[in-house]
Amino acid sequence: MKKIYLLALLIFPLVGFAQEDQILKKLDAKAGFYNDIAMKIWSNPELGYLETQSSALLQQTLKDAGFTVKPGVAEVPTAFVAEYGSGKPVIGIMAEFDALPGVSQKAVPFRDPVVDGGSGHACGHHLFGTASTAAGISVMEWMKENNIKGTLRVYGTPAEEGGGGKVYMAKAGLMDDVDAMLHWHPGSDNEAGATSSLANISTKFRFYGVASHAAAAPERGKSALDGVEAMNFMVNLMREHVPMETRMHYVITRGGEAPNVVPAFAESYHYVRHPDALVVKEIFQRMIKAAEGAALGTQTRMEYEIINGVYNLLPNETLSQIMFKNLQRVGGVNYTAEEKKFAEEIIKTFPEGVIASPDDAAVITPFEVNEKGTGGSTDVGDVSWLVPTAGLGTATWVPGTSAHTWQAVAAGGMSIGQKGMMVAAKTLTLTAMDIFKDPSVTVKAKAELDKRRGANFKYEALTGNRKPPLDYRK
Repeated sequence: MKKIYLLALLIFPLVGFAQEDQILKKLDAKAGFYNDIAMKIWSNPELGYLETQSSALLQQTLKDAGFTVKPGVAEVPTAFVAEYGSGKPVIGIMAEFDALPGVSQKAVPFRDPVVDGGSGHACGHHLFGTASTAAGISVMEWMKENNIKGTLRVYGTPAEEGGGGKVYMAKAGLMDDVDAMLHWHPGSDNEAGATSSLANISTKFRFYGVASHAAAAPERGKSALDGVEAMNFMVNLMREHVPMETRMHYVITRGGEAPNVVPAFAESYHYVRHPDALVVKEIFQRMIKAAEGAALGTQTRMEYEIINGVYNLLPNETLSQIMFKNLQRVGGVNYTAEEKKFAEEIIKTFPEGVIASPDDAAVITPFEVNEKGTGGSTDVGDVSWLVPTAGLGTATWVPGTSAHTWQAVAAGGMSIGQKGMMVAAKTLTLTAMDIFKDPSVTVKAKAELDKRRGANFKYEALTGNRKPPLDYRK
């Protein structure tokens, strides 16, 4: 009996491994199908909350596969939840699909916009949404074939780029019963550590003055642009007196209509970021005071609108270790000779001092835990404070590429991006399967979440009570 038991211990993992290999081969066989979906979204880049066709395409793909799809959730027309199965555990996979303004680019290794000033997928969300959809379908088919109990959801999350789609989905309670949430993001390397990000509040400050002829009757005017410039000057002075990890940046979105007309309206769009959401809130209050002072000094009127506010990512080592193990198994991105040549041409366009090699796309970054956020911000942060959450990044771009650049759009529009997308789809698939096979890990992951966020944590969105800013990109 003891020999039979030991033999079973050896055989069962091998059987599971073989089954997983078959699932990965199925994903490889459907790579062309998913590439077509990604390229349809890449070719029609839609900005936040305006992703009508992109969202509809992913919804239809999931519906055709057997998911039940609820569109227009959380008062957001392009948000959706696709669901399969019932009961516990509940595992979610998040899918993004919004583009960025002003970064239109063809899939070539030199600057060549498709449309001057047009939009582009400079953060790779066409790949993000498609890989998450592919993983959802792959896991669903495995659940159906093996009578796996539990609930699988794919969350269609719009407007990550400054619109905070996930924040409103979280506030609507759509994730309250989720036991584990998975996500990924395009990038220039392959990593699945338990790391954080920067909390962020973004705000539009609007100043109202009095128009007048700037030469004939300037004394009658009160310049709204003066209000914007005075505020921006004071915010820049603040940089010396905020914690060193703080990031503050802005653009003037409206500065007036003509030089000979005193501007009656002007607007600036500000971001403030820090690894700690509480610090972000404190600095934001100081920014408001700067705006109030600017309005007082220029005799204008000021209003502000919080456009977006997101928490820093809360790492979950329990789930991230599972994700990392599966990323190691799947492996990185290996270039063909043609892809390597493309990558080498892209690398030539990087600023001096950026050192990168095409071979780095095949490397898996060692696992790390880092609770202090750096880099950018994401609305995944809010989700991670509510639900145990793990993510990964894959080399969908040429190593050394920065997000939000034409180089990212270019690689995301050809086979380099598509290969990275399938690495993500496979890793997400295996990770979700592991959790379904051993739901006890969700208990450990939840305990870790409770410990990191504190016993008395109460979620309060940084956006306050505002509705989704559906017109922030119009």
